[in-house]
Amino acid sequence: MKNKIIRYTIIALAWIAVLYPLWMRIGSLPWIFNKSLLTNLFPLFGILAFTLLWLHSVAGAFESFLRRYINFDWFVHITASIIFWCILLHPLLLLVSLDFNISNLFFYYGVKFVLLGIIGWLLLLTYDVSKALKKHAFFSRNWNTVLIVSNLGFVLTFFHSLYLGSDLQSGPLRTLWIFYGTTAIICLIYTYVIKKHLR
Repeated sequence: MKNKIIRYTIIALAWIAVLYPLWMRIGSLPWIFNKSLLTNLFPLFGILAFTLLWLHSVAGAFESFLRRYINFDWFVHITASIIFWCILLHPLLLLVSLDFNISNLFFYYGVKFVLLGIIGWLLLLTYDVSKALKKHAFFSRNWNTVLIVSNLGFVLTFFHSLYLGSDLQSGPLRTLWIFYGTTAIICLIYTYVIKKHLR
């Protein structure tokens, strides 16, 4: 009974962590079925990708505990697939809304944090590319490096979203985002630095 309570609590907290920011964003916008729909939709995929990546970073720090209560490998597999599609759709929908005019992208959002997002996006994609090629010795041998590189991409997207997300400039969602980013960085340091030295 105790194990079931812990399991369902973990699952409920994970759902809340993902759905609450999405609900906040969806509720703050007018929804009209015209060209503005794409402008409303593209941030949702960024929010979903970020919150799932946050779950990954926290789960990595608590992996040994979580494996006792959830199907950890299934969780990583499913959420990684969702993240992949989200990080493709997030910039694609934005570019479609701007008629693929890259100069408008920099004009509306500024160069610095757009470039930060692009670099973070490329680093995140190294995970999916490397996973597809993991049967090759080079990628399987350097898998831990791949994870570090992709998590660095996640950290860069935190700063990218914090400075460009319209709903993240003030209010409860900004506070939540800073909490997510800070705890993710702490968990990543623990997973890839501290835990390694404790072994």
